[in-house]
This record gives sequence, C-alpha cells and structure tokens, in this order.
Amino acid sequence: MRTRARRLVVAAVALLTAATGTLPATAAGQQDRRSHQDRPSAGGLSAVIRYTEYGIPHILAKDYADLGFGTGWAQAADQVCTLADGFVTVRGERSRFFGADAAPDSSLSSAAGNLSSDLYFRGVREAGTVEGLLARPAPAGPSRSAKELMRGFAAGYNAWLRQNRITDPACAGAAWVRPVTTLDVATRGYALAVLGGQGRAVDGVTAARPPAAPSAGTAAPAAIDAGATARAAAGLLAADSADMGSNAVAFGGGTTANGRGLLLGNPHYPWQGGRRFWQSQQTIPGRLNVAGGSLLGTATVSIGHNAHVAWSHTVATGVPFNLHQLALDPADPTVYLVDGRPERMSKRTVTVPVRGGAPVTRTQWWTRYGPVVTSLGATLPLPWTATTAYALNDPNATNLRASDTSLGFGTARSTAGLLASLRRTQGLPWVNTIAADSGGHTLFTQSQVLPRITDELERRCSTPLGKVTYPASGVAVLDGSRGDCALGADPDAVEPGIFGPAGLPTLQDAPYAENSNDSAWLANADRPLTGYERIFGTIGTARSLRTRGAIEDVAAMARRGGLTVRDLQRQQFADRVPAAGLAAADAATACAALPGGTATGSAGAAVDVREACRVLAAWDGTAGTGSRGALLFDRFWRRMPAARQWKVPFSAADPVGTPNTLDTDAPAFTTALADAVAELRAAGIPLDAPLGDHQFVVRNGKRIPVPGGTESLGVWNKVEAVWNPAGGGYTEVTTGSSYVQAVGWGGGGCPVARTLLTYSQSSDPRSPHFSDQTRLFSGEKWVTSRFCEKDVLASPGLRVVRVRER
Repeated sequence: MRTRARRLVVAAVALLTAATGTLPATAAGQQDRRSHQDRPSAGGLSAVIRYTEYGIPHILAKDYADLGFGTGWAQAADQVCTLADGFVTVRGERSRFFGADAAPDSSLSSAAGNLSSDLYFRGVREAGTVEGLLARPAPAGPSRSAKELMRGFAAGYNAWLRQNRITDPACAGAAWVRPVTTLDVATRGYALAVLGGQGRAVDGVTAARPPAAPSAGTAAPAAIDAGATARAAAGLLAADSADMGSNAVAFGGGTTANGRGLLLGNPHYPWQGGRRFWQSQQTIPGRLNVAGGSLLGTATVSIGHNAHVAWSHTVATGVPFNLHQLALDPADPTVYLVDGRPERMSKRTVTVPVRGGAPVTRTQWWTRYGPVVTSLGATLPLPWTATTAYALNDPNATNLRASDTSLGFGTARSTAGLLASLRRTQGLPWVNTIAADSGGHTLFTQSQVLPRITDELERRCSTPLGKVTYPASGVAVLDGSRGDCALGADPDAVEPGIFGPAGLPTLQDAPYAENSNDSAWLANADRPLTGYERIFGTIGTARSLRTRGAIEDVAAMARRGGLTVRDLQRQQFADRVPAAGLAAADAATACAALPGGTATGSAGAAVDVREACRVLAAWDGTAGTGSRGALLFDRFWRRMPAARQWKVPFSAADPVGTPNTLDTDAPAFTTALADAVAELRAAGIPLDAPLGDHQFVVRNGKRIPVPGGTESLGVWNKVEAVWNPAGGGYTEVTTGSSYVQAVGWGGGGCPVARTLLTYSQSSDPRSPHFSDQTRLFSGEKWVTSRFCEKDVLASPGLRVVRVRER
C-alpha cells in the first residue's frame, strides 16, 4: 500500500511540475504578472494532499487557486465546525442561529454578545467595505495571487461539505453549516486585521447613540475621569499580551554550531475557537514551498519556514488605533466641526434577524475618522454628550494585505527577503516579526500597521484627555476639530495615515533577537532599540517577568555558543519559573521563620504553613508536569499584589535584573501564603503534588497533564488555565503555547525542523488527531518536520488524497 501511495505521489508531482514548468520561486508581486497561470483549469479546481504523521497535510497544487482549494478542503476536514462558526460571525448571523443574548467566542472581535457582533459585521457587509478593499490594486489591495487563494479556499471548503458527512457533534446536522463565498473568506481576514482596533470596540460602535435633548432637571453627564481612563487604557492593552502573547528568538550564525541561523517560535494563542493555528505544507512546484501554522480560515502560512528562512510573530505593543475627540454642533449632536465648518455624520442602519424574536434595527454613526464609539471595553467609557463625541481611527480597516505579506515570506530566501516583503506589502496589523535564515542572519522588526502619530503630532494636537492617556498607554486622543491634526503621510507608506517602513523599529544581524510581548527596546539587551515614537511602545520601563526570564535564558545561550536545534527544544521545555528564581528561596526562609509555623489568612483564621515551608524549600523552581511545589507557589504568587512584591524597585540601568528581592515583611506575603495553603487543603490537593496531577486537560475522558505556567510566573512555556479546585485543579487551558517550531539548517538542502501543535490538528473528538499532539506536548516531545519530498515520501503513515470539484 505504501509503495502504491508513493507511486501516486510521484505521478502527481510530475504532473504538477509539468503543468507549472520549472519556474523559480518569486515574490508575490512578480507572480501577478503571470496571471494566466493562476486561472483554474477548465475541469475545475483540484489538489493533491499527502498526509503524514499526526494528520499534517502536505498540499500540492499547480497554481494559487488550486492551492487555496486544497487548503480549504483540508482545513474543513479537521475544523469544519470551528470554521463554520466563524463564517456565521462574519456574515452577521449569530443572533439568527444562536440567539441575540448568547456570546461569541471572541476569536473575531471583542463583542460581548451575538447581537452586537451581528450589528457590526452586517454593517461592514452592507457598506461594501471588504468588496472595496478587494477591488483596490496591489500593493494597497490584495494581489491576484492572494485573491485566487481566497477563491480557492472557499471552493475547497464548499467541496468538502458537499462530498463528506460531518462527524463532529459540535455541528453535525446544523443548519448554520453552509457553503461560503470568497467574500466570506476575505471578511474573516478583515476581522483578524481589525481585531486590535474596531474589533476591540464593537460594543462601543454598535451601542453609540446621540444624546437625547436634556429635559428640565436632568443632570449633565459626568465628566470623564482622565486618570481612570488612562489606567483603563493601559490595562486594556496589557490584557492583550496576557490573553494572547508569544515568545520568539532568532540566533545568528556566530552563536550556532554550524554558522547558520536558528529560530524558536512559541506563540501563545487560544486553545479553542477560531484563533487556533492549523499546520500544513503548501507547495506549488517551482514557485512556493512553505510549511507552518495558519490561523483558521486563512489560506496562507502565518508562522513557519521554507528551505531558506524561518519566522515567527509576537503580539506587539504598538497601539493600532487612536481616538479623535469631536467638537459637536450645539444644535445637533450628529454634526461635528472641523476648522469651524460643520460635517454631518453618516448613518449605517442595520437590521439583524433574531432567533425566536423580531428583527432588531440599530443605527451606527460614522465620521471622516471612523465610527463614533462610546466605550473601549467595559472599563473605558467614552460618553457621547451634547458637546463631545469620540471617533475611532483604525488604519487596518483599509488593510487586506496580510495574505500578500505571508506569500512574500513564503518565497523569501533570507531575512532580507522577509524585510523586503514587509516593506512592499505593509500588511501585518498587530505583530512583530522575528526571523533567522540559513546564512546566519537574524531579524527583529516591529513592522506593524499603526496610525501615523508622531510624538510631535501628539504634543501639538492632544486633547487634555489625550495628554494623560498617551504617555500612560500609547492611546492618542487628538483634536478632531482641527484639520492640521490630520495624521499625514510618509513617502514610503503604502497609503496615507500610517508609518512607512523607515520609521519602524528594526534590528538586523544581532547575535540574538528576542521578544516576549514587551516593546522593541530590549530585542537584544546589548543593543537596545531607541528613538521610536511612543505609539510603538515604551523605552526604559519595567519589563515583564517573562521578558526578563527570556532575555536571561537566550543571552546565556548566545554567550555559550555552539547552538543547535536541540538547544532550542531544551529551552522550550525548560519550564523555568523566573518568579521562583527571584522569590521562592526568600519565601521559604520567611515562611520557616513565622512564629509557631502559622500565618493568618484573609478570613482571619490561623493556618499551619510548616509543610508549605518545606515544600517551597525543596521545589526545583520549574513548572514541568512532575514538579512538586509548582502548584503551591502558583497559587501563592497569584495572590501577591504586584505593587507589593519587591523591595528593590525597577532601574532602567538594570532592566533585566530589577525589580527584585521579595518583600516578605509586607502583610500581603503571609496572607497570600496562608490563603494558598488553605485553598489547596480544602480541595484535597497535597501541597507537594506533582503539577501535572492538577494541571491538565481532558480529552475523550482521559486526563492529559500539561506543563508550563501563567503569565505572572514568567514561564517561557506559558499556559493560562482554568482553576476549578472541585474538579481537581487547573482543568482546561484557554490560551498558551500553540504552534511551536524549532528550525535550523544542516549541510543538506533540507531545513532541520521540529514542530508541535499543542492542542492538535482537529477539534473533532472522533478524529485520531484530536489530541495526539497534545499528548506529545504533555510528554515534552516533538514532531520531526517532513519538508523535503524524500522525507514526505518516507513517512510510514503516508496517505494520499486527490481532491477536486465535482
């Protein structure tokens, strides 16, 4: 059977190669000039999918439409219910199928409920927003190749639906699983692009209402508390990296065993829902050959490698939106003034069908700057009064270019090629890029699409509110009544209102380049990046424990030298807890010194903590599944107020080493310790229990222990888990390590790559690939990548499927 499968593969490769010729790999812009080769054959779209271990598809196609077809088919086979749910979202039909008051999974916006989500996405559709972006010529709009991929993806998804029976109980037989269009696929990409801007403000956009005329005795609206708003904005943006962060490090040839580069990518993304990664290899012979992880519903590889270069992304600190404070016409709150001249807001009136009820019609209000918003999240109100309103500017609302950025990455031959793709397409909305290549080069760049707000513009045009929010969080609030406060244009930017490539923080060819979701400042602690605008992030401020621990680790690795892929694998699963290195020994010592071996908890009861002292003293300071003491320290550390943790404060002269020295004299220390001990005992959990006994996921009725730790512990292998003491501890992971790759190059033509998709390839509990890689993650094991053709053909589990339209 394996011999027959390999013969079929060889025949398919020969056929596809003959169809495409021996074309060299080219950039996305060059591919457009060969548009005749991108048209599907007269017989319909088709592809060859070769499955290797763990259900990883290697998709072989003759052009971009066929590649999209194979990708859409293969994604549907693994993730049809999750994909279908997302397409219901972007069509604005959640209330129709699931009810208005139910909540979406937050993968495509921050909407708190289905009705708000539907009002927003139906508004986008009825305004023709995405159709307009698809019609823009490249590079401002997507290339023909990118559009063919989207078209093919929709056709492949639809073909899978027609030709297969859904077995996943999450959507088997559901009326909401329906065929999709190219526009649906493109709108999903649009939703991802605006996730950090309009997407986070969906509730504020759809709830915005002009103020009613005040009646006698009506109190005036309360003024905005600028300080509270600044704190809320900072907290809102800090939550981004806590909920969806990443680590990545690139090592240069001077630090490696063979002079070639190395890359370790460790994105922290949701384990459920529509923002999961999905793993594949995509090949058009002679034109494209790339492997890695794609965000569900997208047709390109987001994080991955080809034969020459590897890259990963981390969620960046740049603020991808700004606010404009509007001065309203006293006679009409839907008219605002610019340079004294009135401009009327435009209306988007949207009707949403609702299951079991009457349709709901609401109006949204839009300005030259963007939509009027009355909040950014639940904690940041922006009231619309008779004199003032706030409009949101999101430059990614005109950005449908990310697919072309990814295509450029896939065909690049070096880190310089990646940088060229970023400069040409300018398509990444909210991430940094870290990369290494086979020539030994490294790259860090914060090449994200941000509103062009310079510090000079902010000083000149900030409102009183903006003068507080901008330094605290990077959220600019500009005076919308002044035409001279427009964002302007950089000569190298693909469109007005955003920064051009020359203004973006970039570090090339450092011995290492690392990011763990702090700003660009310490991408390499020996070569700090400075001089960038505040909207990109801070300079000279305290770093997270995860950043500090990561810099300590990778700087030591670079100094040691002689690095290989195996060193990257060890780093991923070292599970070192930086908070423990700074605090565990002091905590154990202070614990042992407590009079009578007791501490008083928050409820006022004395708790015997003598056993806890011994457990903390014996703990190895790691968060592996077998670590004894990790759970106790975790529950204690989560209770320690961040503002009261340290005696030695942060110093910009020692940003990796400070703050430090646990403040064991603070009353919060003994309270946190007592409460942690009492909590575990009440749950029947031994204080020295192995972490994996009480940090796990359940798949098909079986517990799978999970290594790693929460953000505040600083663990590289980050996981955010749900605490359920009655269920045994941490019983599910919400976000954390996801598509992990360790990539290098040897002496041959094939990259040396080890990968891991922590939550596995399929969401269908009946699939053999529902939890197979999750068990690998539990055991700290890896998948050996099969990138070159000889390796694909050598797979003992090789399964070949030819898919086509019927």
